[in-house]
Amino acid sequence: MDQSQPNTTVPPLIQFTDVQLAYQKQVVLRDLNVKIAKGEFVYLIGRTGSGKSTFLKALYADALPVHGTLVVDKFQLHNVKKGEIPLLRRRLGIVFQDFQLLTDRTIGENMLFVMKATGWTDKKRMKEHLNEVLMKVGLSTKINFMPHQLSGGEQQRAAIARAIINDPILIVSDEPTGNLDPEVSDHIIELFHKINQSGTAIVLATHDYEIIRKYPARVLECAEHTVRNKSMPQNG
Repeated sequence: MDQSQPNTTVPPLIQFTDVQLAYQKQVVLRDLNVKIAKGEFVYLIGRTGSGKSTFLKALYADALPVHGTLVVDKFQLHNVKKGEIPLLRRRLGIVFQDFQLLTDRTIGENMLFVMKATGWTDKKRMKEHLNEVLMKVGLSTKINFMPHQLSGGEQQRAAIARAIINDPILIVSDEPTGNLDPEVSDHIIELFHKINQSGTAIVLATHDYEIIRKYPARVLECAEHTVRNKSMPQNG
């Protein structure tokens, strides 16, 4: 299968049409015409300052279009109402390079905080689901650990667990392996691919081309103020 092209048999989960995105009133990306299908895994590459973070922020309505149309799931972000943004974000999982775990509570409490904030009320079901998700990411024995007691890789796994707690349709991740050793990075990317195989779409920004070669998927490149499909050379 040609990894550089989206699967056109599935209706798009994300569709940019003639979109311009700006940061502090300066246009960062223009002429964006990008489709990402439900269940796709997409890498986003590009030099520092090329607009990768702005592209990702647009997906969760932290950078809104100044021109064109952008649809994510069923949300029209070019004219989204303020009250709709939390509803969109409940459909998404966001994973950052620096984890952004709450440092004053355990890993389990970090997860429960998100669950309560997104409407969970059944304490028994919350505990069961929490344990299921921590088992998926290999942290079932770390539920009562504080973030500082975990390695960098374990903290990133906890951040991924938090991102998938509500079974999101899309995970957006900005350089999730940027602070990790290569072997640990491999395990994190393998985990993202495993989550993707269950049907969750992933858009993951990275500067690590070796990871893309090891774990190939469609690649988009931020360059010359726009985003286009990019063919990557394969190992061998």
